[in-house]
Amino acid sequence: MSKASQQRAMRKLVFTLIGWVVGLLMAFPILWMALTAFKTERQAVETPPALFFHPTLESFATVLATTNYLRFVFNSVAIAGGATLLSVALALPCAYAMAFHPSPRTKGILMWMLSTKMMPAVGVLVPIYLLFRNLHLLDTRTGMIGIYTLMNLPIVIWMLYSFFRDVPHDIVEAGLLDGANTRQQILRLLLPLTAPGVAATILLNLVLCWNEAFWSINLTATNAAPLTAFIATFSSPEGLFWAKLSAASLLAVAPIMVVGLATQRHLVSGLTFGAVK
Repeated sequence: MSKASQQRAMRKLVFTLIGWVVGLLMAFPILWMALTAFKTERQAVETPPALFFHPTLESFATVLATTNYLRFVFNSVAIAGGATLLSVALALPCAYAMAFHPSPRTKGILMWMLSTKMMPAVGVLVPIYLLFRNLHLLDTRTGMIGIYTLMNLPIVIWMLYSFFRDVPHDIVEAGLLDGANTRQQILRLLLPLTAPGVAATILLNLVLCWNEAFWSINLTATNAAPLTAFIATFSSPEGLFWAKLSAASLLAVAPIMVVGLATQRHLVSGLTFGAVK
């Protein structure tokens, strides 16, 4: 083996090790949460923490017995799914207009939309809460779908805009010459050509909606509370029940983790769509 080949192999080995270390560091909180979920409350607070113990389902049994887990799951699915569909439906024509019919103000509008994500959510909590109260949207799935849609709409528009911009204008112009209207151009030309990117946008938005905790805790109580609010019910002024809190957290992230693992190939291909010309 030549010296250059040895250097490439060594470089590949180093990058692989770095990747594994970074991956383990990122996954450590989830792994630790999973371990704690199978402990008793006494084992969960032991110092130093035990890595080897007899696992128990006591915390899961308590969580499922004291709460209506399926209702929280239904709320999460309805809110995250509804907000994702509404965000994509609103973002598609916006991204199309900006990508294929730009104006001198297009870049300014895109930057303005992105700037709305820079404001801390707590900064607009009071006016949003008052609006929800006056419109009778507190603790409703409709209200949560609306706030989640507005929260993630700038990101969805930006992502779809970047994918649409990579499509050659000649294709859209050819469709226009064949008599295709705007709706047909989007549905029959752009969506098939940018399917990986659109799928990645949908999956990312779904994850963001599923994991949103701030608005769900402050704007829901019982009827529309999703799984993020379900986790918060296991903290109290007396303290945190670490084993039960970990069990509830594991039950909350399990559905979206299954979806993520099942669709990770589509997510990666979508996020890298258009990266290589």
